[in-house]
Amino acid sequence: MSPEAFEAAALALPATEKVIQWGGADVYKVGGRVFALRTLEGALSIKVSDIAYAVLVETGRARPAPYLARAKWVAFEALEDLGAEEVRGWLAAAHALVAAKLTRKARAELGLSPPAV
Repeated sequence: MSPEAFEAAALALPATEKVIQWGGADVYKVGGRVFALRTLEGALSIKVSDIAYAVLVETGRARPAPYLARAKWVAFEALEDLGAEEVRGWLAAAHALVAAKLTRKARAELGLSPPAV
């Protein structure tokens, strides 16, 4: 997936904003909370579920993300080596995981539906 396609996919998710921080990384947020980031070197870090974290790390597809692994984030070395549909799915899942942790009021203000029970 190209960096441009990644950015378009991330920004297509509801209430997403992009900021540049941490030494020039593209950081994607929902409700002020980070759900994905892309470094200047082209690496991708993304929030995943507990099960996805275990599978991706144990199979060697990804590594624990620096500084974020305890919160179940994984890192991929090169965005260009990943399939577009797969990355779109991970982005949507990461967005949903982070949005679900927002307060009910914040989700309503952002126009996000309440999390599934």
